[in-house]
Amino acid sequence: MIRINDNFHRLAPTYLFTEVARRLKAYATANPDVDIIRMGIGDVTCPICPAAVEAMKKAADDQSDPSTFHGYGPEQGYEWLRRAIAEGDYMSRGVNVDIDEIFVSDGAKSDTGNIGDIISTECRVAVTDPVYPVYVDTNVMAGRAGTPTPDGCWSRISYLPCIAENAFIPALPTDSPDVIYLCYPNNPTGTTLTRDELARWVEYARAHGSLILFDSAYEAYITSPDVPHSIYEIEGAREVAIEFRSFSKTAGFTGLRCGYTVVPKDLKGVAEDGTIVSLNSLWLRRQSTKFNGASYIIQRAAEALYTPEGRRQVADTIAYYMRNARILREGLEQMGLHVWGGIDAPYIWLRTPDGMSSWEFFDFLLDRCHVAGTPGSGFGPSGEGYFRLTAFGRYEDTVRAVDRMRQLSVNE
Repeated sequence: MIRINDNFHRLAPTYLFTEVARRLKAYATANPDVDIIRMGIGDVTCPICPAAVEAMKKAADDQSDPSTFHGYGPEQGYEWLRRAIAEGDYMSRGVNVDIDEIFVSDGAKSDTGNIGDIISTECRVAVTDPVYPVYVDTNVMAGRAGTPTPDGCWSRISYLPCIAENAFIPALPTDSPDVIYLCYPNNPTGTTLTRDELARWVEYARAHGSLILFDSAYEAYITSPDVPHSIYEIEGAREVAIEFRSFSKTAGFTGLRCGYTVVPKDLKGVAEDGTIVSLNSLWLRRQSTKFNGASYIIQRAAEALYTPEGRRQVADTIAYYMRNARILREGLEQMGLHVWGGIDAPYIWLRTPDGMSSWEFFDFLLDRCHVAGTPGSGFGPSGEGYFRLTAFGRYEDTVRAVDRMRQLSVNE
């Protein structure tokens, strides 16, 4: 029989959100008349903005005409989209990013998982805890995580707790990891780092020769003036950080699939023989080999997001979701629950009441209120005793969900 990759075999049988979906399906099957309000998996509900839709229609017409037809595109993305990204997301904030440092892809999830291809399997990894599961699981798949430990961790991954007791601000590592994953605004906690707090991470990485993998998928939701939208706003970050961005949660591209990654040319690594190597060149080589580029039609849709009309429409969508976040946050606080997030991020992170475990509260909320969220323990050991709700639902459902939750008593 064919030998498998044992690293996959070491993983839990199901991905967190697959398990949530499985349990919801089982509950719905057993209770067919129940109206479940789903606030667990962070999929969007607002339609794609008109500017992007019109751009896709025109791009589809382009594909029907021999004079405007596009076949294989550049693996790194069309220059016109990369230029729009450089000008709209970076130069407009006084940040210098060249277009050949931008790599358009089918989403930040893919890139955060695939970036490990250019990093040695001997590298030691650190993650904030709780953490987006992709960061840990893909390192397990690559053989970089070591072995499972009794507390649900992995032996070669350093976990940096983010809990109420430290205001969800992770302490700097003490063991000099090679690779550090940071996600801000944070998924799942909805919390952020200020400019000074993020600067300490950049200083640490420069002093220890670490690489920061900075997931900035939710930067468009930032409202606080002291929270940076890009790690490259911090001096020296170009030497130590790769940044990931997504159009999924800002422009409704969860079904279209488009995002991008920035790999600065300043960023260097070292080969086994001591040769200094450009990570930008390695990522280009990886993408050219394993990826054929996002489709022409989808890239035209992404380009339209940077037009004045597209920017206004995306801003309206984000405002819609952030109104949901405010309703959730205020409603839960009025119930006496401890709540974080919902100010610079579309996620609400709450402490489970009455000492319930995360999965116990999942069942309690589903059974009593017919509201589904995500158990915090699914994001890592420090997520136990917490629970995540998303603001990506419809406004009417968000209001109904809060009304349902107000009617329950967790002490019954």
